[in-house]
Amino acid sequence: MKKFTILALSALFFGCNTSVKIDNKPDDDRYKPIEYVKVKHPDWSKNATIYEANIRQFTPEGTFKAFETHLPRLKEMGVDIVWLMPIHPIGNEKRKGTLGSEYSVKDYFDVNPEFGTKQDFKHLVDKVHEMGMHIIIDWVANHSAWDNPLAKQHPDWYSKTPEGHFQPTPWYDWDDVIDFDYDKPELRKYMTSALVYWVKDFNIDGYRCDTAGFIPTDFWNNARAEMDAVKPVFMLGEWESRDLHEYAFDATYSWSFWNAMTAVTKDGKSIGQLVEYMAHDVSTFPRDAYRMTFTDNHDKNSWEGNMVSNFGDGLEASMVLCGTVNGMPLVYGGQEAGLDKSLKFFDKDEIDWSNLNYAPLYKKLFDLKHRNKALWNGRNGGVMIRIFNDKMNQVVSFSRTMDNDRVVTIVNYSKEPTKVKLDSKYQKGTYTELFSGKTIVLNGDDTFEMKPWEYLVLVK
Repeated sequence: MKKFTILALSALFFGCNTSVKIDNKPDDDRYKPIEYVKVKHPDWSKNATIYEANIRQFTPEGTFKAFETHLPRLKEMGVDIVWLMPIHPIGNEKRKGTLGSEYSVKDYFDVNPEFGTKQDFKHLVDKVHEMGMHIIIDWVANHSAWDNPLAKQHPDWYSKTPEGHFQPTPWYDWDDVIDFDYDKPELRKYMTSALVYWVKDFNIDGYRCDTAGFIPTDFWNNARAEMDAVKPVFMLGEWESRDLHEYAFDATYSWSFWNAMTAVTKDGKSIGQLVEYMAHDVSTFPRDAYRMTFTDNHDKNSWEGNMVSNFGDGLEASMVLCGTVNGMPLVYGGQEAGLDKSLKFFDKDEIDWSNLNYAPLYKKLFDLKHRNKALWNGRNGGVMIRIFNDKMNQVVSFSRTMDNDRVVTIVNYSKEPTKVKLDSKYQKGTYTELFSGKTIVLNGDDTFEMKPWEYLVLVK
């Protein structure tokens, strides 16, 4: 059956709660996603996890050196990629707040003196590598600070208003920055050289690219090739588009997954939107494209509430989903410590590290991701196979299989207790539940009593 037909049936099923049931076998042709990703992922990314660090808020000192002291516990928790929010000097002109936005870049070839020196940064990169992790930095290619020297040296590199003035990004309130014009070849050359500089001279492992979709894709394609000529890099694009994966990006955001989860946890809807996301992920997204999954990041935390206000009692269940669906799970710095506030974006606002209450949960999930191929990224991992059940509007159940490894996830994604019966005939076998250590046997027609927001992760 063609994929478009499947999508139509999925939309009908999820939207109307009909009694239609499609018998999905693990080897069903409908579970063979499209293939056109030509990016060669760094080998170390195949089962990697990612962690976003806000250096300003991470420690009282807010420096690279102070952040280094947290690396051992991040390694212990199972972090593979450390992503630093922008490290560059911040503009003064039209600055917001006391310290300004880290996304208002004054110099692409220097580091923010509040964080330390270039030598301090290089030491941090080396330390991350010594511990067997990798490090990427945030890159703001779409716009610069008003007082970035480029505005005076090359004013033609910037887009203009109809009156000929510099302009912030249209439609947004980003009035502390001005937009570049990527129709200018010299700007492209400059920005590419800056990207290569940090890879070549500081040995970073790649970038998280801010508003990646605002910039022509052919720029990223070329820049990726030039960086890969120095060393294999990892590229995360802040966007949700399969086309960016073809030549430029290893991973992009799964914004729609976050939206689908909060539709349940915050808005009280059924799981229809969530299951539809998963169906579309399998049927329309490239097999070898990594999707970054999250319950928080700096954008959500700063402007749309924190993980506690957005997920409530469903927070742990949502973390488990992020750790077992197709994708690369993200931890935003502070989540492992129960971050229950929105960190200030333009001023100092330290994270409270007194209780690392979610670190054990993340460690369990990340250790499993590292050792069980079913949860690996892209084509290295298993495709999500839906396990049908008799509580379709309440319970999410699916399996992923790769070689001899399998993981079955069952989540009562609702505030109501339930007794659910699974049609698990293709997942028969003996499993170990990840969090309790109990042995669970699936016989093909299995019933579970589940508390509100309860989750089971069965490992084989």
